[in-house]
Amino acid sequence: MPLTTEATPTPAHAITDAPRKMHATGRRLRGWALASAAACLALTLSGCAEVDTTAPSTARAEAAHGAPARFGTVDCREAKCIALTFDAGPSENSARLLDILKQKKVPATFFLLGKRHIEKYPELVKRMAAEGHEVASHTWDHKILTRISDKEIREELNRPDEAIERLTGRKPTLMRPPQGRTDADVHKICKELGLAEVLWSVTAKDYTTDDSALITKRVLDQSSRDGIILLHDIYPGTVPAVPGIIDALKARGYVFVTVPQLLAPGRAEPGKVYRP
Repeated sequence: MPLTTEATPTPAHAITDAPRKMHATGRRLRGWALASAAACLALTLSGCAEVDTTAPSTARAEAAHGAPARFGTVDCREAKCIALTFDAGPSENSARLLDILKQKKVPATFFLLGKRHIEKYPELVKRMAAEGHEVASHTWDHKILTRISDKEIREELNRPDEAIERLTGRKPTLMRPPQGRTDADVHKICKELGLAEVLWSVTAKDYTTDDSALITKRVLDQSSRDGIILLHDIYPGTVPAVPGIIDALKARGYVFVTVPQLLAPGRAEPGKVYRP
């Protein structure tokens, strides 16, 4: 399991909110994230958080021999692919992020939160889908799935999927569990609901800093072929880092793809967990 922990997102602030209020919220988010990181680290080191995962290269190899890549023109069996993913949006920063991705001609995968996010920014969800990005779920209210009942897990997964389907016309097939915490019970329910779980291999820990240069460095230091980059567009330092991340990785020969493109010609199977 990844040692990285995500902060529980709170309502994205409107651009007109007072800076003092925004800074106070950021401090609360980061304080929670750092405390949770220690707890997650302890859990991981205890061995309780072990989970079987499937690498993108394995998913591709399991597909029929000679099958064409199903998404677009990129074939990650040959290209040096990497996936850019964003958790916990949409937010007031998402429009600028979408502008950057459009300008750079880069597709991304968005793992969206329902409460205070999808319901607050429905037009941004529609725009993400319309501009060719993969729209997926990060649960409704960022509850830790391994700590709640089966009924609550289903609600956390069903509500954002239904909201996304209403807005885009397409039900998500991918989800990312909050803090990357998952177990056999979560896998079983995901399989019932037609969802595959997607973890990550690269994290900028952007919940700990507003320093865009540091966020960029952390991503570049960890990136490798078939990587899945985890960022959060809810934090102020993240979106300004994205152009530099894209330009530097393109200069290294990387091709940006969505998570489904990374797996093609294989496809994400419900109940499985994918991580490079």
